[in-house]
Amino acid sequence: MDRRRFLATVGVGATAGGVVTATRRAWAQPKTIRWRMVTSYPPGFPIYMDGPERMIRLIERQSQGRLKIDLYAAGELVPALNVFDAVSQGTVELGASFAAFWAGRIPAAQMFGAIPFGFNAQQFNAWLLAGDGLKLWQDLYKPHHLLPLPGGNTGVTAAGWFKRKINTVDDLRGLKMRIPGLGGKVMAKAGATVVLLGPGDIFPALERGVIDAAEFVGPLHDLRLGFHNAARYYYFPGWHEPGAVNELTINLKAWESLPEDLKSIVLAAVFEFNHWSLSQFEKQNAEAFAQLATNPKVEILTLPDEVLRELRRLSKAVMEEESDKDPDFKRIYRAFLTFQTKMQSWGVVSEESYFRAQRA
Repeated sequence: MDRRRFLATVGVGATAGGVVTATRRAWAQPKTIRWRMVTSYPPGFPIYMDGPERMIRLIERQSQGRLKIDLYAAGELVPALNVFDAVSQGTVELGASFAAFWAGRIPAAQMFGAIPFGFNAQQFNAWLLAGDGLKLWQDLYKPHHLLPLPGGNTGVTAAGWFKRKINTVDDLRGLKMRIPGLGGKVMAKAGATVVLLGPGDIFPALERGVIDAAEFVGPLHDLRLGFHNAARYYYFPGWHEPGAVNELTINLKAWESLPEDLKSIVLAAVFEFNHWSLSQFEKQNAEAFAQLATNPKVEILTLPDEVLRELRRLSKAVMEEESDKDPDFKRIYRAFLTFQTKMQSWGVVSEESYFRAQRA
């Protein structure tokens, strides 16, 4: 072989080797997918923002950087109550909010937020993850191009802060109270005037006497927002939100574009977040409650049995009325009742009898 032919052959081989090397490098470094996540909650809000931050770090770590998610608090990219639309329209890929916020558009969505005298957190998770609840939820949201998933649970909330005592059902009549969702409809039926306010507007309204009572979540967030400085009487139980589910929504087109391994990583992180969130609420609510219980300006009370019986009766009436107005609500409410019957029978001989034994 002469010198020219040798050099030409070497040149072609080197070029081919370079192409192979570059191709291998491209396969070894898959493209990074970038999502944006919006929430209905302010920056630094305990658990509501800590949880999503933790979840997206886990997704990035487990995917080895193939899926990265930028998190935005309420108002940073979209307003707090525009999360549903932003994710549905594909403006962003992921959202964290509360299903009851969309009641005006999808009445049945309230069934996946909080149900008066309904499921506690343990039972809600059982319905969603072991029963037919999650499928019903996902079928409801599919026409809106959304995949909903449980994003944590608050556990049993407080009934609220009141500026005066509630001794009888008559004390609810004319009461001006901040309480949203199905619980608000029940209070309105009891004769209260329901006022809808965002978290940042509750304290000033309570302090100035614009409202007589307010509920939000539980001791952790109530203490942080300072409600104990505006009202004395802290009532339990949270009959209107015995287990409030926070929702995560994923744009369906974005979800379907993910490879299967990334879908598995996202789902694993979501369900880990769901468990972590409830654990944090239980621990931090207990710690905050201990602070409030020793505050001489706070009186912790239980709603009278007479009041709870009436609220339960009115809750059933509200649920039937909502069912009559919306076929989706009716279908999901009937499924809820079937599952609740099973859970109640077991709960009486397990949880309820155990708590009695603890107090014996």
